[in-house]
Order: sequence, then C-alpha cells, then structure tokens
Amino acid sequence: MIKKYIVTTTISLPTEATIKFCNKKDWNIIIIGDKKTPHESYRELEKKYSNLLYISPAEQQKKFPKLSKAIGWNKIMRRNIGFVEAYNQGAEIIASVDDDNIPYDNWGKEIFVNQEIEVDCWVSTNGVFDPLSITNVSYLWHRGYPSELIPSRGQIENIGKIKRKVLIQADLWDGIPDIDAMNRIIFKPNVTLEVKDPFCSLNIAPFNSQNTFFSRDVIPYYMVLPYIGRFDDIWGAYLLQKKFPDNLIFNKATVYQNRMEPHYRNIKDLKEEMFGYENSLQYINNKYDLPAKTANAYNEYRKCFE
Repeated sequence: MIKKYIVTTTISLPTEATIKFCNKKDWNIIIIGDKKTPHESYRELEKKYSNLLYISPAEQQKKFPKLSKAIGWNKIMRRNIGFVEAYNQGAEIIASVDDDNIPYDNWGKEIFVNQEIEVDCWVSTNGVFDPLSITNVSYLWHRGYPSELIPSRGQIENIGKIKRKVLIQADLWDGIPDIDAMNRIIFKPNVTLEVKDPFCSLNIAPFNSQNTFFSRDVIPYYMVLPYIGRFDDIWGAYLLQKKFPDNLIFNKATVYQNRMEPHYRNIKDLKEEMFGYENSLQYINNKYDLPAKTANAYNEYRKCFE
C-alpha cells in the first residue's frame, strides 16, 4: 500500500477542513504547531484519530533545532518541518494543504504522482505559464505570477497531448482562493473552476502549497521559503522546477476555500507581496539570488535530507 501523508500547519482551533482531512483514513496527517496554536486541542484530536500526528513547537526544536531556528516562528513556513517528518516516516506521496481548504469528497481520489500519463500541454509565448489563463476565470492570475508578464499571459497555444512523468500535482481550488491581493481587491472573486482534465505546460509555472501533491523524490528540493513575503511557496515552486522542469501537472479543483477577508487584510497582504512583485521575474531568470536568511533556511532544509 502506498504511504501517503498530509502536511499542514495551523494557529487555529481544528477547522472543518482539518477534521475532514483527518477522516481520510488512507492518509496519515501531520500537523505542525506554532507558538499561537491551541496545542491541547490537537492533543485531544490525536486521541480520536490514530492517523494524526501533532508536533508541538518544543518537539520541533528538539528534533530539528537548526531548521527550526532558520525558519523562525509564527509563520506558515513551519510546515517544512512536516515535510521532513513525513519523508523520514517513509512517505511516498506528500500532500501540502491549508487548514481553510475544505476537501471535496473526490479529494485524493485522482492522484497521478509517480505515474506517466498523457496530458494536454500549453505553451506561453512570454516564457511563464499561468494555469488560470486557460480556465473559465482567465481574468484572474495565479499568485506569484510575474507582474511584468500579466498583460501577455493570455498569449498561449495548445500543442496537444504529451507524455509526462508526474512528480508534482497541483490541484486547483474553488471559492475564494489564495490568489494575490490585487486580484482579491479588484475582482472580489468567488469562483467555480470548470476544469475537467489535468494539463501541463512546457514553461515554468507558479503553483502554491494549499492543495498540492508531491512525490517523495522531489520533496527534499521543495521548501516554502521564509523571509520573502507572501510569494514564499511560489518561489519554492519555481526553485523546484529548475531541478525538475518537466514533471508538473495541474488538475481540477478538489477543495473549497472560504477566504473572505476584510479590505485592511487584503492591503496587508498586498504589502507583503511587494517583494515578490518586484523580484519574481528576475528570480525566474536566475538574475536574483535568494536573500541571505532565505538561502540559509533552504540550506538547513536540504541538510535534513542529505
């Protein structure tokens, strides 16, 4: 039987999404705590679900002291510790999820990771593919897509089906998804994505950490990167594709996210995205090095596997 793990982090009480993920009996789930997490609530949840492992801040510091220090506290990047733990437990497929993404009944039922399949393939003339550009919500763009290329992202061509060995599968999301703050401020989207079949691109493309499945083979090279703002998972995605350029597919929405944020929170997110808007294209083109603290954290993450 394939060993499958769900990894997430949280500072909230157990959510509807968390409970539904715990009820996926053919998956193990690792929840990484943070300083603000209500720890006792997850200890109680562990008693109810034998497939759940909660790792407290103290336990993280004991098992992974250098990585814990390099990441820092009170941030979603703590989930990287969950990736290491799942890997150490022998996970063959690791799903990275957010605790406000409610899984549909079909979540985890259509996993192509570690398989070779035929998929529709798209090419973008500007060199970076936006997975939302071929959907029924093509007026939106994926968080982390280089801002300079937004006007030309619709210049795409379908070149038919190709064979692809899948090591990364980014399932999409309905509702009010974690797209960037400019999208949320301008469009106030609440979407239902009309995607039926998986697809891919010959170009590099952004994917996030909210509903994505990874092969064991790639997880040592994927990190949600700290100290760069809200494009943390996206820059990690670009970095991963530099090493595995032809192993990513996108698939239909399998979660519903209710991300109704007040205007001030969207403005806060916008400020945290400025570093990414300014530097993402340079980063993709290998003209921009990771900030020192980010590079240090990535190096400590890699050492956990080496």
